[in-house]
Amino acid sequence: MFSLIKDEDICRVCRSEGTPEKPLYHPCVCTGSIKFIHQECLVQWLKHSRKEYCELCKHRFAFTPIYSPDMPSRLPIQDIFAGLVTSIGTAIRYWFHYTLVAFAWLGVVPLTACRIYKCLFTGSVSSLLTLPLDMLSTDNLLADCLQGCFVVTCTLCAFISLVWLREQIVHGGAPIWLEHAAPPFNAAGHHQNEAPAGGNGAENVAPDQPANPPAENAVVGENPDAQDDQAEEEEEDNEEEDDAGGEDAADANNGAQDDMNWNALEWDRAAEELTWERMLGLDGSLVFLEHVFWVVSLNTLFILVFAFCPYHIGHFSLVGLGFEEHVQASHFEGLITTIVGYILLAITLIICHGLATLVKFHRSRRLLGVCYIVVKVSLLVVVEIGVFPLICGWWLDICSLEMFDATLKDRELSFQSAPGTTMFLHWLVGMVYVFYFASFILLLREVLRPGVLWFLRNLNDPDFNPVQEMIHLPIYRHLRRFILSVIVFGSIVLLMLWLPIRIIKSLLPNFLPYNVMLYSDAPVSELSLELLLLQVVLPALLEQGHTRQWLKGLVRAWTVTAGYLLDLHSYLLGDQEENENSANQQVNNNQHARNNNAIPVVGEGLHAAHQAILQQGGPVGFQPYRRPLNFPLRIFLLIVFMCITLLIASLICLTLPAFLFSVFAGRWLMSFWTGTAKIHELYTAACGLYVCWLTIRAVTVLVAWMPQGRRVIFQKVKEWSLMIMKTLIVAVLLAGVVPLLLGLLFELVIVAPLRVPLDQTPLFYPWQVYANGIRNIDLHYIIRKLAAPVISVLLLSLCVPYVIASGVVPLLGVTAEMQNLVHRRIYPFLLMVVVLMGILSFQVRQFKRLYEHIKNDKYLVGQRLVNYERKSGKQGTSPPPPQSSQE
Repeated sequence: MFSLIKDEDICRVCRSEGTPEKPLYHPCVCTGSIKFIHQECLVQWLKHSRKEYCELCKHRFAFTPIYSPDMPSRLPIQDIFAGLVTSIGTAIRYWFHYTLVAFAWLGVVPLTACRIYKCLFTGSVSSLLTLPLDMLSTDNLLADCLQGCFVVTCTLCAFISLVWLREQIVHGGAPIWLEHAAPPFNAAGHHQNEAPAGGNGAENVAPDQPANPPAENAVVGENPDAQDDQAEEEEEDNEEEDDAGGEDAADANNGAQDDMNWNALEWDRAAEELTWERMLGLDGSLVFLEHVFWVVSLNTLFILVFAFCPYHIGHFSLVGLGFEEHVQASHFEGLITTIVGYILLAITLIICHGLATLVKFHRSRRLLGVCYIVVKVSLLVVVEIGVFPLICGWWLDICSLEMFDATLKDRELSFQSAPGTTMFLHWLVGMVYVFYFASFILLLREVLRPGVLWFLRNLNDPDFNPVQEMIHLPIYRHLRRFILSVIVFGSIVLLMLWLPIRIIKSLLPNFLPYNVMLYSDAPVSELSLELLLLQVVLPALLEQGHTRQWLKGLVRAWTVTAGYLLDLHSYLLGDQEENENSANQQVNNNQHARNNNAIPVVGEGLHAAHQAILQQGGPVGFQPYRRPLNFPLRIFLLIVFMCITLLIASLICLTLPAFLFSVFAGRWLMSFWTGTAKIHELYTAACGLYVCWLTIRAVTVLVAWMPQGRRVIFQKVKEWSLMIMKTLIVAVLLAGVVPLLLGLLFELVIVAPLRVPLDQTPLFYPWQVYANGIRNIDLHYIIRKLAAPVISVLLLSLCVPYVIASGVVPLLGVTAEMQNLVHRRIYPFLLMVVVLMGILSFQVRQFKRLYEHIKNDKYLVGQRLVNYERKSGKQGTSPPPPQSSQE
């Protein structure tokens, strides 16, 4: 019976039985038909899968080495010396290679980029002639390398952006004027056809209204951006498509075919061969030198095309127009000149594109059109990300000058002293303002009826692609959107900041200004805490679920109130019940429900079908509403009511007891930290705001627990008190004791020996030393596994040297000077001893590894697979004959 079972054991890979020459092993936990395997089959499979463990049971396979019978018990000295020399030679070779790699990528590439950049922008012929000598110069080597790294980073980002923009054009489709003969400046009349296939711009969120408006009190749609003469534009587009020359269409098709004309197998093979190690030279080959050459060439090309040419185009234009002095007075001459050059380059490309279209130069026309798209998208990105937040930041600063007792003269002086820092801070404030405004708009979209905010882009729309809008929409629509955004954002700043400040100054003359000076005798940086408040404190409050629900509830209550007061409930919130009943009726009656619907819905018919074709699936983000009488007047009253509400809310936040209590509470709490020093009001407001928020949150929780009875309240208070106590203990240990001990050890080991002479006594300031999953927390585990070992090691590091210096050394009868020297130098001395012992231990381990490596290289003849012993849970060698296990 046993022999019958043994005959049925087969290999899991080759499905053959074991033989004396090729025995079967069971090296892992797997059982059944996949229990046994040949060693040769397992080795081949491991080479193929590049894994060292079983993919089913995750058990790691083990092999025992088999050495030659003539291997001595100890390796001879000459073998160890030869292996040591070989290892040292290999290490030296790799060291030279990696040094060359580091020198090439961190030295040659950035230094070459910086020197070429300076040579091109010097503007003299002598700099071009002395460029080879400048490359070898050692002057300002470190600074040039750092500047070169920045230049290389910019060129790589530009290259990646170009590749990504090409993918956007290929996958999202090029504009119609690029595929046909229409020049880009004529595309303004056909902007409806320029909308991206999957885009959802600000003007394309909802369908347009027809020419004849419906009667009052009818269910109507939105009119986001009514387009005049839509039928005529469609006919013109169709005629233009029909009249387009066959040669132009063929050229467009050939251009698209050229983009896709590549061999996928060859590209995949090249991608497999070109890895990061091979490209950077970390594989030991010298192929990376070719890549270094191409990177240097790419940097030079991008500097020449994207920096040198636009800058000099703008420079010559500004000099010719006489604006050179005004640009130099702005302290940003290079940036402004380059932007002007790009604008002139875009205009030139438009004109050349039109001329190429007239003379039927199809390839030139397409190339010029693509170049125009690149310049256009670049300028729009600069405007959207750079210029618009900067305008918002400066406008916020100008409107809040009286609140901080500042003047425009102060801002001018700060700009003259540090223009770069001033512009960056205003840009940062503008970005924060735009971010919070966008967050509030997202909150409004959760409350209001879909389609109310048609004039604002929906950032949560999965089809929203701003790059596609930049590619397809004409410049005048982007300019109109930019002006509208500036007006909206600027009006809100006037309404919620400037006007409340004027009211406060007239009613409460002694209330303002706030203390927000950027210099203080407090031990904390003002600017860092401002950024901490804007980026940590406020987002932390807004991200709280209940805080967001409170704000959302306030917005909903205001919307319901305004809707019933102005009879705009259907417009603001929609008719959910009617819509649900209508949807059920459509499901039950199928197509008859649409035919029997007595209330007309705007957006159906030819125009809605046209919008459906453009937006790939029909107008989305829109819900019908019931239009009351005098609808424009009611909308105007709604806007006035909204402005009054925002003004009152701003006054409450700036003056009334809610804010005052938070400021006063924050001042009282911050006084324990900073004493009598004047503190930035933003910090006191943030600290007090957290205290007020915690108080309100605790009150709301207690009110929610009231119906459950007094016993439940006491039980929950006990649970929360226990959790808070455990959290405080962990915080004191991990955020108090451990940093304090670590900082004290750092002072004794490094700072005191280096800064304090032997004839002086070092002073330690605990505050300076300290400065250098809450629920169901396992307090016992944290103290026993984390806090106790760390504190024990730190206490031993502090106490043992002190005991030796203060207790053992005086017993030896040494002089007082020697005792002082030992007491001051024992900490760094013991640190050096510990480091030396660690280095020696590391070297011993390395020598053992080298010894095993030499022994395996010289005497290893094979390996034998180790069986898995299920009973003991350990591995043991199998009994098959040793000759069958050698490779």
